[in-house]
Amino acid sequence: MSSIIDNEAREDFNKARFRELMYRIMNLLSPHEQELLSLSEVKEAVRPTGETYRGLQTVDIEQIVGSEGRYRDFSKSFLPRREHLRKRWTSIDKAHLQDIILPPVRLYEISGLYFVRDGNHRVSVAKMQGVRAVDAEVTSLASEIMLDPRMTRADLTRAVVAYEKRRFYEQTRFDTLIPDYDLQFTATGRYDEVLIHINGHKYFINQGITEEIPFEKALVSWYLNVFRPVVDTISAERIMSRFPGRTPADLYMWIIKRWHLLKDRYGQDYPMQEVARDLSRRYGRSLWSRILALFGMQDTNQRRKGPETIPE
Repeated sequence: MSSIIDNEAREDFNKARFRELMYRIMNLLSPHEQELLSLSEVKEAVRPTGETYRGLQTVDIEQIVGSEGRYRDFSKSFLPRREHLRKRWTSIDKAHLQDIILPPVRLYEISGLYFVRDGNHRVSVAKMQGVRAVDAEVTSLASEIMLDPRMTRADLTRAVVAYEKRRFYEQTRFDTLIPDYDLQFTATGRYDEVLIHINGHKYFINQGITEEIPFEKALVSWYLNVFRPVVDTISAERIMSRFPGRTPADLYMWIIKRWHLLKDRYGQDYPMQEVARDLSRRYGRSLWSRILALFGMQDTNQRRKGPETIPE
């Protein structure tokens, strides 16, 4: 009897690995679609404000979308990606085949989605065997950002950026004060940085006057005298096409940081145009590189240069 169960468990693992391989092949042009979400990355992005222990619950297995520490070992469908998982996986499967009750898994919950703290193999076996729900000890993390079980890491970033933008616009009334410009970033945390820039600009202006200017006036002044000249330089140097998927605000953030560093090193007259050109040379992608990227290939010259994108 035990040999039959052993063989069945080994065959189940082989089927799971083959299914994962097929999914990977079908998503060669978009491998991120099959990536399990990392709890640490999600927590860093959504910045949960509190933690509450919810106790033992029955959780829909389709709502389990990530892992705390094993997100590289399993696909988004919780199929095993590594051969070294075989021993542990088959032992869990044998318990399932013999109707042996295992301890509940331990999960984190954020906005109705769940991330495995302990029990990745148990979740993987359960999904492979068509189980619809699992018993779990649940700890909830409070977040104002709504998540979706179909989300990829890129989707998560976009959701967080959208939330940060709404909060920034509500806090600063940017859309009312600057109605003709949409301030858009593609990386998280940038709206908080812009707020620091505006307050720094406000502090600088106040050094030369006796009466403190209101925040709204400082924001408009920052836009006209700091942000807009950088964006105009980006346009004049025609470098946006070398950064597909990025925005002028993304490039502004990199240029302004680099410009302050170089002015401290070489003097206040260091030209901003040279900083923009340096950005393009270091991280911009040529037309040839972009064409190769459409076919999942990478220019060898680009590989030697280093990153294809501006640093976050």
